[in-house]
Amino acid sequence: MRSILIIAGKEVQEGLRNRWVVAATVLLATLALTLTFLGSAPTGNVGVEPLDIVIVSLSSLTIFLVPLIALLISHDALVGEVERGTMLLLLSYPLARWQILLGKFVGHVAILAFATATGYGIAAASLPLTGTPVNWASLAAFLGMIGSSVVLGGVFVAIGYLLSALAANRGTAAGVAIGVWLFFVLLFDMALLGLLVADQGRTITAPVLDAVLLLNPADAYRLLNLAGSGSVSMLAGMAGLAGDSALRPSVLLAALGVWILLPLGLAWLAFSRREL
Repeated sequence: MRSILIIAGKEVQEGLRNRWVVAATVLLATLALTLTFLGSAPTGNVGVEPLDIVIVSLSSLTIFLVPLIALLISHDALVGEVERGTMLLLLSYPLARWQILLGKFVGHVAILAFATATGYGIAAASLPLTGTPVNWASLAAFLGMIGSSVVLGGVFVAIGYLLSALAANRGTAAGVAIGVWLFFVLLFDMALLGLLVADQGRTITAPVLDAVLLLNPADAYRLLNLAGSGSVSMLAGMAGLAGDSALRPSVLLAALGVWILLPLGLAWLAFSRREL
C-alpha cells in the first residue's frame, strides 16, 4: 500500500509541475462560475431552485469536459514512461507492475477529484452571492453530482490506461483517446437516437433501452444526475425517462464501478505481458 501511495504522490507532483492540476481546476471553476451566475438569473421568475439549475448545467458540462481531461492525463501514463525509458527504472525497484498501474491510477484520480471538487465547490459557494437561498435537498444532489463526476473521471482514466497499455507509442494513444471520447460523448447517443426513431418502439423496449444505456458510462452518469432527483429531472426534461427506467441509482453506480474495474483489469493484463 505504501508503494502505491508513493507512486500516486509522484503522479500528483508531476501533475502540479506540468500544470495539469491548476489548468483543470481553473477551467472547471471558470465554466462552473459562468453557468452558476447565468443559470441563477431566471430562478425568481420560474420558481425553480437555483442549485437545481446549476446541477443540470454542470452535469451537461461534466459529460463533455471531465472525460476529455481524464483521457488527456492518462493516455500516455504507461506508454509515455516506456518511451522515455523511465518505466525500466521504476521496475528496477521492488515494485510489481500492478502496483505501478494502481499507484498511477490513484494519483490521476486524485488530480481529477481535487480539480472537480474545488472548481464546482467554488461555484456552489458563490451561489449565495446571487441573493437566492439554497435548498438542502438540492445541496445533497449537488454533492452527489460532484462525487459521481469524480467516478466518471475515474472511468475514463481507466480507459486511458487501457489505451496506454495497448498503444505502441504516445501519438497512437492520443489519437485513439480522442476517438474514444468522441464515441462515448457524441456518437453513441446520436446512433442510439437514430435507432430509436427508426424502430418506433417495436424492438427497443424500455428494458432493452436500459441495457443499452449501461453500455455508455456517460449515459449512466447522465441518468444518475439528471433523472435521479424529481426536481432536477423535471428541469432537465428527463422526468419521463426517469419514470420509465428501471435503473436505480445503486444500479447506475454499480455500472460505473464495473466501467472502472474492467478497463483497469484489462490494462493490467496488457501491461503485465508487454515487453519493455
